[in-house]
Amino acid sequence: MSSPHNEIEVKLAMANPAAARKKLARLKAKAVRHDIAPKDGRVHELNILFDTPDGGFARHGQLLRLRIESPSGSGKKRAQRVVLTYKGPAERPTIGRYKVRQENEVVVASAEAMQTILEALGLRGWFRYEKFRTTYAIPASARWAAGLVLDLDETPIGTYLELEGPAPAIDRAARELGSAPSDYITKDYLMLHVENSRRRGIAVPQLAPGIVTRIPDMVFPS
Repeated sequence: MSSPHNEIEVKLAMANPAAARKKLARLKAKAVRHDIAPKDGRVHELNILFDTPDGGFARHGQLLRLRIESPSGSGKKRAQRVVLTYKGPAERPTIGRYKVRQENEVVVASAEAMQTILEALGLRGWFRYEKFRTTYAIPASARWAAGLVLDLDETPIGTYLELEGPAPAIDRAARELGSAPSDYITKDYLMLHVENSRRRGIAVPQLAPGIVTRIPDMVFPS
């Protein structure tokens, strides 16, 4: 279980995964390999947001997420990793152009058991989204990047690079990637999905304060 800490992050929109990897090469960043993705570090994520029927979490700017990580390739049966994450309200005012909020998470043994517990407590899943994520790390010799994590996210609505860590490291990495503070995105994937749907003329429920409406899933075409 992780101790509570302040998450400082931004997203950068990328043209596509190949373009993002080319930019990451400028930083000599390498994919982080682990048990789920020992070859290339790329994992599939299924994320489910939970809330009370009256939207109590959303009303207070809180988030409760169940994430299931699995190998990115089809037909692979290696172990999954299941993480329950709580995020507190974004700080106001935020530090500069970054999203800053408290985060705490714990690895759980079973997604099914955890979902059963949450539902027994009266919570319900109201938004589900998928993505492929590859985490990158900059070599330790670049001391300025200490504590910086770069996550390459391939989503149904586009490719994003998420930078999390100390604000000075975020700024320097973004600059070397060819981005400026004006390019920083602090919206979560739910809001990006809603905005993308509206641009495409797809009807989505209104996100009224204090009301949680079932939002259409953001998933890859089957």
